Amino acid sequence: MSIRCIIVDDEPLSQKVVQRYVKDIPYLDLVATCSHAFEAMEILKSNEIQIVFLDINMPRLSGINFVKTLSNPPLIIFTTAYPEYAVEGFELEAVDYLLKPFSFERFLKATNKAQKKLDSEKTQNNFLPKSNHLVFKSDKKLYKLDYEEVLYFQAYGDYVKIFTAEKNYLTKDRLVNIEKELPKNTFIKIHRSYIIALNSIQYIEGNQVKIAEELLPISQTYRDNLIDQMKG
Repeated sequence: MSIRCIIVDDEPLSQKVVQRYVKDIPYLDLVATCSHAFEAMEILKSNEIQIVFLDINMPRLSGINFVKTLSNPPLIIFTTAYPEYAVEGFELEAVDYLLKPFSFERFLKATNKAQKKLDSEKTQNNFLPKSNHLVFKSDKKLYKLDYEEVLYFQAYGDYVKIFTAEKNYLTKDRLVNIEKELPKNTFIKIHRSYIIALNSIQYIEGNQVKIAEELLPISQTYRDNLIDQMKG
């Protein structure tokens, strides 16, 4: 199965390097090469793209800020000359972060990681979204839980812990998969490892949010959006 991808980079030489690498990997299908983020936005609107090879330092809109504008982003592999953005890049759940100039072997390793991630997402069906509730497997049982009962979700590697006022559940799935299915007006991501229910928030203090008896961390990447959602 081919994986549809795009390149987003304002440097022609860098574009050519990534184009050549993509051409040499049989399972990659290059849909477009974009010189800036706004061009990429148009491609994403009209095409099903699974991987974006994304530069960071671009005119008008940086790669980091571009990803923040996407409600349901494809897999991101950053291709950049700037190591100082690595932490923020991985907070956005990038598959990999390649520092220019990178070799074909390093590029191949990153794309193999993306391929495995896509394959894993296809085989995981433990979390089944519904209109007002979720269905998931935990402890060899199938549970039904109304969204309004959920306080927050926490990532545990290949598992997700679901917290409620009465009980906590552990289900085998990835937080990124669950995020795609949750109603956006009810839940919000505050950290690469946490998604919270907006109506469960008691208060925000500094870079923490109080929910039930817990203080959960807020990443700088998501803080402004959280504040906006609370005000809205």
